[in-house]
Order: sequence, then structure tokens, then C-alpha cells
Amino acid sequence: MISELEAAAADSVGGFFSRKPTHALPLGTPCPNCATPLEGPWCHACGQKGEEFHRSIGHLIAEAVEGLTHFDGRLWQTLPDLFRHPARLTRSYLDGHRAPQVPPFRLFLIVVVLVFFAGGLNQNTQTRVDMPKPGQKVLVTPGAKLSIQQDDMEAAKRRGPFQRWVIEHGQAAMKDPAAYDRAFHDWSHRLAILALPMAAGLLGLLFMFPRRRFYLFDHLIFSMHSLSFMGLLLSLSSALAAVIGGWSQLLLWAIPVHLFFHMRGVYGSGVVATLARMVALLIGGVFAGGIIVVIVALLGLTAMGAH
Repeated sequence: MISELEAAAADSVGGFFSRKPTHALPLGTPCPNCATPLEGPWCHACGQKGEEFHRSIGHLIAEAVEGLTHFDGRLWQTLPDLFRHPARLTRSYLDGHRAPQVPPFRLFLIVVVLVFFAGGLNQNTQTRVDMPKPGQKVLVTPGAKLSIQQDDMEAAKRRGPFQRWVIEHGQAAMKDPAAYDRAFHDWSHRLAILALPMAAGLLGLLFMFPRRRFYLFDHLIFSMHSLSFMGLLLSLSSALAAVIGGWSQLLLWAIPVHLFFHMRGVYGSGVVATLARMVALLIGGVFAGGIIVVIVALLGLTAMGAH
């Protein structure tokens, strides 16, 4: 089942490939949503697109190919700047020059889907399962390794309700690791969006007292562009791993370099101040990321309650 995040990104892709409906309903046709007679490609009463969506798979594939050959020129202006001139891209958006570039949130959503897609393709070649020790059961997941010693299970059951809950659901997860994997991935997709407010909040703390005042909106736009670049690089590294192996991880060294020039260009801070904030952002990001992983792991265990 496609997650809410993937559905939102899929809708954004639709906005990418067409500026107006290619299968618009005839004028005067009642709007499928509110029954108001259509006066154009969009319903003037409720805003829904007046388009016929009941089309064959072949027709949809043909439309996708057509969309790729007539792709919105904003993408070809946004991606080069995102890689080579990220500060200029972010500053242009903050200064109001938004029409020539892809909306940052739309770009972020699509990149998130790409990251999970690329990671899923490479999962079989990158997953390494350690042999369990005698008397030990091991569950390997993409995000965590749950290890429970059989000798300690009875002692754990005598602990508090939370420990007992973890033991019971952990045992259910070990009986059906594929189901836990699915639950873990599903919740990872849904909670990936939390990276945005966490990054913006950390930036807000780091730039609380600069000479130039910045707002939460500024930090959000910066975070969307920065995380989009990281996601694209991670996706590329994952895709190349099947071809060149571990050498693909060398691409990830571009992330701190990109972040330095991006942060310094947008916020106008000096070299030392930028490096210090980068270190603080890294520490805070690792801590926040660890919290998200723990939450996702617990939510994944929650899904195992019925097993």
C-alpha cells in the first residue's frame, strides 16, 4: 500500500509534468466533486482539476513519456543550481524569485521517495546478516538490529510494563521478520517528513543571535534544499553501489563541502562560525535522527501486536 508521503509526491509529479489537464472534461460538465458546471480546466467553485482520470495503463505510460520529452524547464534550472550554486538557489527563492525553480517542498517530497526507492533496490546486496550466537535470537531490519538473549527473557518479563511490551512484540517480530520489515519501512516513509522541522529548529537555535534576522521560513527553505541535495546524492550512491561497490560512498564526502558553501552563502557567516555551526548541526542531527529511528522501531513493533 502506497504511503501518504508517496501519494503526496506522486501528486507533485503530476504537477511537474503538466501545467494544464491534458484530458479536460468538456465545458459545462458537472464537476465530479461539487457538481458545479465547469467553465475551464479547473472548477471555479472547489478548485478541483476537471480531468478524466479513467485511462488505460498504456495511455498513462504514453503520457509519462510525453511529459518527460516536454519536461518543465524549471527542473533544468533548479538541479544545476542545487548542485553547483545552492546558496544562490535558496537566496533567490527567499528574495521572491520563485517562478523559475521547482517549489522546494515538492522537490523534497520527490527526493524522499527516490531515497527509499534506491535503498530498496540495493537492499539485497547491502544487507549483511550476522550469525547468531548460541542461545540468541537475532532480527535484522534496515533500520535496527533487535537482539534478545533467551536467558534474559524471564528476567525481562519481571520488569515494568514497557519492557514486557518490548519483549512480547519483539518475539512476534522475530517470528515474522518480513512483516516487521514492511512495518518499519512504512513508518520510515511517513516519518521522514520530521527531518524538516527538526533541521529548521536546529538552524533556528544556531542562528538565534546573528546580526541579520532570520525566520523559521528561511530555515525551512534552506533545509528543503540541503536535504534534497543529500537525498539525491544518497540515491545516486545507492544506485552506483551495485556497479562499483563501496567506492560509491566516496560521493558522500561532497555533503559537508556542499553544506559549508550553502550555509555560508545563505546566512553570510564567516568561515569559523560556519564550521562551528556545521559541527553543532551534525551533533544535533545525529541525536534527532536517533530519536526518529527509535520511534520508527517502536511503531514497527506496534504493528506486530496481532501476530
